[in-house]
Amino acid sequence: MIDRDSLGVYAAGSRLFATGAAESSFHLALDWAGALLAEGAAVPVTDAAGLPPETLTVAISLVGSTAALGEQLPAGDEPVRAVRGLERRLGRTAGAVVALNLAAENALLPVITAALLAVPLVDGDGTGRVFPLVEQTTYTLGGVSAAPLALAGPAGDLVVVDTAPDRVEGLVRPVVLSLGGWAVAACYPMTAGVLSQVLVPGTVSRLLRAGVPGAPRSLAAPYGVRTLCRGRIVAVEGSTGHGADLTMPSVPASIVVRESEGLGRLVRLEAHNEIVLALADGAPVAMAPDQICMISMADGAVVDVDKAGPGMEVEVMVVVAAPAWHTGRGRALGGLRAFGVPL
Repeated sequence: MIDRDSLGVYAAGSRLFATGAAESSFHLALDWAGALLAEGAAVPVTDAAGLPPETLTVAISLVGSTAALGEQLPAGDEPVRAVRGLERRLGRTAGAVVALNLAAENALLPVITAALLAVPLVDGDGTGRVFPLVEQTTYTLGGVSAAPLALAGPAGDLVVVDTAPDRVEGLVRPVVLSLGGWAVAACYPMTAGVLSQVLVPGTVSRLLRAGVPGAPRSLAAPYGVRTLCRGRIVAVEGSTGHGADLTMPSVPASIVVRESEGLGRLVRLEAHNEIVLALADGAPVAMAPDQICMISMADGAVVDVDKAGPGMEVEVMVVVAAPAWHTGRGRALGGLRAFGVPL
């Protein structure tokens, strides 16, 4: 159960490994959720297996720019419009919602949606970490398509996209720009019986535990986390992306960290939308689909690639991806080659 008292803890847990979260949009989403959970209201959290197997579940996500969400404020009905639009397309009513991923705003939007629709939130998500593209989910790995999906924008627009799974990202990205830079997406419609087979389970409950003050950060990493190094950033450079095909919505960058203990290695972090490869003295030591994060030694916050600068003291941590990502299909969808790095 997520209520007003536990919302802050849950929100804190959602930021422990979240990259790309803008302060203004995160606090907007937190205030939005808090207003809905006032006066004793609560969102029930349930296992997918605890729902009737034929229950229609819908994944909820913010798509587009978090900065745009902070600048172009929501009307408040975007989650309901997105879900109702998808329901009309399917001819069925959703009985539960689930997260696409549980990072910052994307952890709060499913709570907001569940509160508005008076349905439960499923305890789990579709990544176990964060990936930049809509199709990079364990739902996809399980054979579920993101489409049909509905996009509700802040100006009252509703767009339903029904296409082949491999065309979703290419169609959604320009549509979201025309909607105002962000939208709430209702996507990956599936039954609870299917969802129970394809989601990363228990991650909502983990964030509720990990966000408690003093709790170890590792509680937010369901499959384990390790520290790669601690040190000082000595350089932030442009990168060739190791010959990357620039299909991601980013420009490759390279961050060099000098290890302050142990072997004193130079650790190079290659980023292409996120950090996808870590090299210690030239040898690969971590790579996607595991998530590589820089944590500020000053305040414990995640350091985004575009905010990294020389002189910053960081701890480089590796969050182990769910087992589904370490299969052949998982690495093809979320590994180095999916980010255009031919290694």
